[in-house]
Amino acid sequence: MYNTPPEYLEELVNCVINQTYTNLELCLADGSKHKSENIDKIIQKDDRIVYKFLNENKGISGNSNAALEMATGDYIMLLDHDDLLPIFCLYEIVKKINESPEVEFIYTDEDHIEGNKRCKPHFKPDFAIDTLRANNYITHLAIFKKELLDKIGNFRDEFNGAQDYDIILRAVENTNKIAHIPKILYNWRIHTNSTSMLADAKPYAYEAGKKAIESHLKRQNVEAKVTHNEDLKGTYEIEYKIIGKPSVSIIIPNKDNIKLLKKCINSILELTTYKNYEIVIVENNSTNKKTFEYYKQIEQNEKVRIITYKEKGFNYSKIVNFGVKNCKSDFIIQLNNDTKLLTPRWLEKFVGFAQRQDVGAVGAKLYYKDKSIQHSGIGIGILGLAANLFVNTPKNAHAYFGRENLIRNVSAVTGACLCCRREIYEEVGYMDEENFAVAFNDVDLCLKIREKGYLIVYNPYVEFIHYESKTRGYENTIEKKERFEKECNNFKEKWKKELEAGDPYSNINFLQNTAHYKVRPDKSREENK
Repeated sequence: MYNTPPEYLEELVNCVINQTYTNLELCLADGSKHKSENIDKIIQKDDRIVYKFLNENKGISGNSNAALEMATGDYIMLLDHDDLLPIFCLYEIVKKINESPEVEFIYTDEDHIEGNKRCKPHFKPDFAIDTLRANNYITHLAIFKKELLDKIGNFRDEFNGAQDYDIILRAVENTNKIAHIPKILYNWRIHTNSTSMLADAKPYAYEAGKKAIESHLKRQNVEAKVTHNEDLKGTYEIEYKIIGKPSVSIIIPNKDNIKLLKKCINSILELTTYKNYEIVIVENNSTNKKTFEYYKQIEQNEKVRIITYKEKGFNYSKIVNFGVKNCKSDFIIQLNNDTKLLTPRWLEKFVGFAQRQDVGAVGAKLYYKDKSIQHSGIGIGILGLAANLFVNTPKNAHAYFGRENLIRNVSAVTGACLCCRREIYEEVGYMDEENFAVAFNDVDLCLKIREKGYLIVYNPYVEFIHYESKTRGYENTIEKKERFEKECNNFKEKWKKELEAGDPYSNINFLQNTAHYKVRPDKSREENK
């Protein structure tokens, strides 16, 4: 506590002592200059309230540590001095502990409260380390097993403003027994000078957040550069240092359409800053004379080589697998010929992530020609299948909590621009040529990668324009429609269990008929319409 408005403190105390689960204590460490006039009246409401006047302001970390010293509970829950909890909050937490007694760290969803108005519900993904490193998406409500806190130590003054970020990062370094309760169990009060009110209310907090991530990465013996994302305050880009000088093969399937291919190749050759790469064009039954004239011309560049896929018909999975098997590089990038690179350091940003042994694949942010979003990760379970997230979000707008502009763990990324270690293809059995010749082969590949225990990362700091489907065309014939329907059914059957379980990086509170993270309306409200 520090100079807590009396009316806020009284509301907070009431929401805690009126919890439906009663085996609790409320530890209040007061760093205010003077005791509030009615503090004695408030704390005498209930003998489960433990209060200490500190006679000095020790700062957010020092005051919090003083409260921790007073705590005797098996689990420790962090609560700001001016926020609120629903009365069933502790019930839901203890229910989760009863269901999973081994759990050591729990977090929940939250919303904001302004006066009596509830707003801005933040429905969070299940635990995602790359999302957390890019942004403290957990924030409220955080619950720690006491033994875990004893192990990692208390709050640290040097991270004031992001002290919760620092302690959460230390916690998840020391346990994988983490649970997410997808229910709003915390109400973050909006008022003047609150970080919930203004992005710049506490600018020092953003620098402290950067410091917390850097400290976390150092403890993990990982070299990386952390920078602020100025477009989205409180979020960060992490660029991992590349170990050695690994080789990269950029595989681009192509059939004619030289105008698009030229644009793609030229953008790579002109912008790419990483040196150890090659472009491998997989020629797939082109018929235009000018295509082969261009091949002869472009092959003069030592960075480019052409390999020929001779089988008839279009099977994207087979073509990519053919390309991978004809490359010896450490890393493979699948890239559509209808793309245009926008990011000079794209390979550094891709390979840095893909080099991590816990990462299986990395994807990019793709735009339509008008710079609206075409791809920012793929969600599963949407309309019973899978879909690109936040499609058509305008360039200068943000999707749900800015997730299109945030490094995130996702269930899948598009094969239009996908990077992974060459060995990953071998481990998962390459792309599925039989069941997914055209559709869902990239999602299937990513789910196979996740099945092996690897993470999929979406990196918005690698950007391309994607002139989607201009090469292959749409499902505009009976044959194409039948093939697409067959592959839809194949996907539903193969990944039935995963689709029923839901996307771990989404939330059960979102509608499943859209890829835009729209909050599911209250059923009772719908029934009363």
